[in-house]
This record gives sequence, C-alpha cells and structure tokens, in this order.
Amino acid sequence: MIRISSFINWRGHLRCKQILAIALCMLAFTSLASAQGWTALNHQPTFYAGTALLLTDGTVMVQQMTNTGFGTGGWWRLTPDGFGSYVNGTWSPLAGMPAGYGPLFYGSAVLPDGRLVVVGGEHNLNQNGVETNKGAIYDPATNSWTSIAPPSGVTLIGDASSVVLANGTFMLSDCCSSSQYLLNASNLTWTFTGSGKADRNSEEGWTLIPNGNVLTVDASNSTNSELYNPATGTWSTAGSTIVPLSDGSPNFEVGAAVLRPDGTVFATGGTSNTAIYNTATGGWSVGPTFSSGLDVADGPAALLPSGNVLVMASPGVFNPPSQFFEFNGTNLLSVPAAAGSSGITSFQGRMLVLPTGQIFFTDQSSFVQIYTASGTFQNAWRPTITSVASSLTAGTTNNAISGTQFNGLSQGAMYGDDAQMATNYPLVQITNNATAHVVYAKTHNHSTMAVATGSTIVSTQFDIPLTIDAGASTLQVVANGIPSAAVAVTINPPPAHAHGTIVVSGTPSDSGTADITMNGQTETIVYDSTGVNGPGTTQDIAVAFASAFNNDPGSFVTATAVQDANPPYNWDINFITKTTGNVNYVFSTAINSFGGNDPGFSLTPTLGQLTGGQ
Repeated sequence: MIRISSFINWRGHLRCKQILAIALCMLAFTSLASAQGWTALNHQPTFYAGTALLLTDGTVMVQQMTNTGFGTGGWWRLTPDGFGSYVNGTWSPLAGMPAGYGPLFYGSAVLPDGRLVVVGGEHNLNQNGVETNKGAIYDPATNSWTSIAPPSGVTLIGDASSVVLANGTFMLSDCCSSSQYLLNASNLTWTFTGSGKADRNSEEGWTLIPNGNVLTVDASNSTNSELYNPATGTWSTAGSTIVPLSDGSPNFEVGAAVLRPDGTVFATGGTSNTAIYNTATGGWSVGPTFSSGLDVADGPAALLPSGNVLVMASPGVFNPPSQFFEFNGTNLLSVPAAAGSSGITSFQGRMLVLPTGQIFFTDQSSFVQIYTASGTFQNAWRPTITSVASSLTAGTTNNAISGTQFNGLSQGAMYGDDAQMATNYPLVQITNNATAHVVYAKTHNHSTMAVATGSTIVSTQFDIPLTIDAGASTLQVVANGIPSAAVAVTINPPPAHAHGTIVVSGTPSDSGTADITMNGQTETIVYDSTGVNGPGTTQDIAVAFASAFNNDPGSFVTATAVQDANPPYNWDINFITKTTGNVNYVFSTAINSFGGNDPGFSLTPTLGQLTGGQ
C-alpha cells in the first residue's frame, strides 16, 4: 500500500543522471511520429487536481487534492466550451462530499442513471492509511452527495477495486479480504458476492471483458489470474500470465489492464513485464518488456481511438521520472512525455478518455494537460444509430435512442485498485449546423453497460438542454472518443413559457396556505415557519412549491430563496422548473417581505407574478 510520506519529499527533483537515463531509454524504444503531443488547458484549475470522471452530460468531474497529496472532499466540474473543446473549457465548483470524507485511492464509477459513486479510501483527508469504509454518491441533477453505509460488518474498504457490471450493477471489493459486494443503487444497500477468490483483493484491478466476466491479475498469488462470473457470483482461474506482473512482497503492486478493440487485454504491472490475455481463447501470452527498469507499479493507461494504449511508466516502485508509451498490439512505442513528468512517478498520474478521443491527464498538481494521438478508429468500431426522432425539442427529457456499440469496445482508461474512471457508456452530442455549437445531452438509463456488444441493439435516453441552439443540427453517439455517423435532426425551440401567480391566503403570517396557478391549474401549498429566522416563510414556500408540483406525475421542481443585499431586503425565488408533457418551464419571481433582515414573520398578501425566464 502507498504511504503519503513516500512521495511528498521528492516531488520536482531531477538529477542530471536521470535526464541522461531518459534519453538513453527513449532511444531503446521505437519512436512514433511527432504528431502526438500534449496541450495545457487554457484555463488551469485553481486547485490540485486528482482523479477525474466523465459525467454523462459531457462534463468532467475532478477531485480536489491538497498540496501534500492527500484527498479532500472538494470536487470541480470542467465544462467544454461552446464548440466542444476541453482545452478551452471552464471550471466551476461542485458540492463537497459529506463531512469527514475526502478519500485518496478509492473505488469510483459513473452509474447507468448518471450518478457518480465513490467508496473507500486508503487515506481519508489528512489521515494516513486508515482504509476508510466511508462512501458517498453524487447526483448531478441536484448537485448533492448522499452518504453510503458500508456493507454489513465491513470495517475496512480502503483502496478498493470496483467495476460496473454489464447489467449496470456496481461491484466493489474491500482492501483486505477476498470478498466482494454488489450495490443496490436504488436503496444504497449491499449484498455479498464473489465466492472462490484465490487471494485477497488488495492491489488488484478489474477489467470488464466482452462476455460480461471480470478479469483480474492476482497480486499475491504468483502469476495466477482470475475471472468473476456475474451469473454465478463465483471466481475461477484464468490461467497463468506466464511472466510475473506483481512485484511481490512487500508492495504487491500491479498496473493497469486495458481491453483493446481486437479483444485482447494488455496488462501491465509492478515489474517491467507485460502480458496479453486473449478473451476469445482464454489464454495468455507474453507482451513486450519495458527497458531500464521501468514499470507501471500503480499507474494509468488509456485506450486511444486508434486501438493503441497510452501508458505511463516510471522506474521501480514509486520513483520518478515518468515516461509515456503507446502499445500498438506488438511494441511499446515512445511518445512525448507530459510536462512535469520528470518529477513524478506513475502512481500520481490519472487518465480519462474524453468524447473528443483525447486523453485528459492529471498528476495531483494544478497543471492539467490533454494528450492528442495520431491515428484514428476503424469504421467497424463505431457506434451506429438505428432509431432516434428526427425532430427534437429543447428542454425535453427521456428522448429515446437505440443502435449498436453504444458502450464502446472497452472501459476506456484504467488504473487498478486505487482509481477507476471507466467511460463505457454512450454520450449524445448535438452540433448545430449554423453556429457549429456543440452540446452534450445528458444520457441515462442505458440498456446495458457491457462492452463490445457487436450487432446487438442497445439503447439509452437523453435530455436536451433548454439552452441549446434551435434549428438544423446533427446528432452523434460517442463512446470512448469514437463517434457514430452523424444523423440529421431538427431542434425545435421550447414552447412559450407559462405564467402563474403565487398568492398567500388570509392574513400574512409564519404559517398558512398559498395558491399557485399555472396554465389554469391551481396547487395549494401549506407552509409553516414559526420560530424560523432567515428566509423563513419565503424559504418554506419555495420548498412547498417544489413539493406540490413534485406530486404531479412527470414533474420536477427546484426552488431556492435568495435575499437581496439592500433594503427592503426582498427574497427572490429563482429557477423553479416545472416539467409537464416532457417540456421544462423555468420561472423566477421576486417576493417582497416585511421585517428587514428577518422576513420570516410576514409576507405581503400578493407574492407577485411569475414570469418566464431562463
């Protein structure tokens, strides 16, 4: 297991003999053309960036680290610019994790419903090696986290392995036993699975393969590998890797194992060896060897659109400098190193496959880079769209789309037990013909999370942003940076906004009723803010307003109350969204109140006219 103290002190130090070693090592490998390269973000984060995951609306969610390498509970969102560029994307803060939870080295995944789950942590906040059993799930729709209780009786989870199985179920290991657990995403409870594991889970990563099984290379069982069968909930041997990948005692480190489009898994480890697993035959063969003592003892790798695998390697266990290679199915090909690689080791790196086919790279610093590779995909690897409406409306939700290979041919980027950032789910990209603006429509409820599904028809649903450009457009499904052929669609503007009124019945007070009328439909809400300071009645009305319309099938309302800074200290209800007939309506209203800084005791009888707005 990694200890924080093992990497704090040497960061950024490089001696001349190391520079010479880099030069000699690079000459020992076949070089790729100079088309590959790294680009720094135009808007760098104001925080130290750690593990990154891709949300189904095309934004990137990144954990904030400390300057000494510990995790925090802070997360940020990178949104691509209006033309789909992540290099020119912008940052915004997200809600923090539940109090007391800020892990480093943990299990993580984006679920089929679009939520993001984080469980465990070898370290938690500034606590070194605690193997925490905490967990939390993030809902992008509400920008909020909910704590997840650990499996019954499990006190240590730590640097967990995790994977979303083909059926959409999140599977988790703990660090220190041979048990695994399945998460019920509806009620956030766990069930045991995984009997027959040959060794404990510690330091092992999981790779989803085309038949739905999960492959792992044992870290503490010589050259053995294993397969988990979701249908039976059992493990069985997958044979010998032939050459050792784990570096053995005391570290037992292995590296990333990436499924490639040809159905082989390229597996790296804590030694200079690599091995290749053929998912069709079930056999292993020896891969190329890293020279000069390089290895991937905990380190990232990512599948490129060309089918090559980008991998980060460094010498020994947790030593700088780092170098980068592409594996093309036969050889390890030297490629340019990311800026700053001379001062870091492979375990600090994280990769994420972007919808553009580029690789998003963080290294626990505040300098984020994107790798662009040469080469491209084969047509047979592309998703295909077989059914989608040709006329779509801004603001609509649950639009259906179906086709083939929506989940790609691999999980995308891999690391191992310390971090998971799979992207084997479909994104829907819409490009306006006139403006060239690119929008990602949030996807959810994927019919499968399986990889390499071939000609099988699969499906998902997508929600179109209210602010999308109207007019003639093209729509594509993107999986692991590989787009489908474009389909022509027309984006219709949303219907005219509805209008309504909120009226407090009777004498204004801390409690009572209010009638809300929209489009001839009236809802009566009940509020009570007796003894409440601050927003008081206004906040209660906002909450009750949301509750009233949430009772309508197919509706969803959010409401917030914000106080003006100047007298008469009005409270504003903002961004109240009513969904009726699959169309979003957005409202805002100003509410006048008596009482200066504490309007909780009274409101004017008429709260004001709701006006359409965005």
